[in-house]
Amino acid sequence: MPTPAEELIALLDLEDIDVDLFRGGQPASERARVYGGQVAAQALIAGVRTVDAEYVVHSLHSYFLLPGDYTVPIVYDVERIRDGRSFATRRVVARQHGRPIYYQTLNFQRPEEGYEHQDAMPEVATPEEGANLVDLMRERGNKEADALGKEWAALDVRYLGSTRAGGLPPHPEHRAQARMWIRIIGRLSDSPVEHVAAFTYASDVSLLGAALTAHDANPAKTQMASLDHSIWFHRPFRADEWWLYDQWSPSASGGRGLSLGRVFTAEGILVATVAQEGLIRPRASRP
Repeated sequence: MPTPAEELIALLDLEDIDVDLFRGGQPASERARVYGGQVAAQALIAGVRTVDAEYVVHSLHSYFLLPGDYTVPIVYDVERIRDGRSFATRRVVARQHGRPIYYQTLNFQRPEEGYEHQDAMPEVATPEEGANLVDLMRERGNKEADALGKEWAALDVRYLGSTRAGGLPPHPEHRAQARMWIRIIGRLSDSPVEHVAAFTYASDVSLLGAALTAHDANPAKTQMASLDHSIWFHRPFRADEWWLYDQWSPSASGGRGLSLGRVFTAEGILVATVAQEGLIRPRASRP
């Protein structure tokens, strides 16, 4: 019986079908649309397969165009935009049924020395003091909680609190906040690509929900969909060890919410920054 980590890595192991053309498999799921983190992580793997191993990914920027279909594979087509001495750029389009469902642009860099600084990690409770995120979703009436629990089987998510639900001290600058610890269940290999891809998969968990924490809104009764997703990778780290997802939302308007997230290791090292804008709309007001 494979471990959750092994199942995740198998999901992200794409099939080479032609030059710069790859096919990604699908997990069994009861949900109506493909989890965005899966598409982002598979697209990242497709881009990584087309660059020299001495380059490491330092950022990705992407748009979700159409809901993915779990019943058919996803085809990833990579365009080689640039190969420079220090940087390389790739553009990946994910397709199903002959239509683009997702676009991703990746930038890679040869590692080099440079200036160093980072934000300080906030003081937070330990992972053991957090609550299981899927259990919380069940308690709050989210009908997709069981399906998401199966889909996120490789993720251990411990929710620490939010602005609306409590558990976090008020912040004078951020009206909408949420924090949680996350790690991959089981052990990954020492391949940096595995950890970057696994983190990308997990980075889509709950980030958009931070935009609701300033409002008396039930996520289970809100139409939510990711529109775009960006990640900046600052420093290498292990996705199978606890990392803090410190999230906040600077703005919501026009049926959209913007959420940002800082990612810290348990030792306080800032390893990534994530940004996502998405649709947040009460279901009753859907056009």
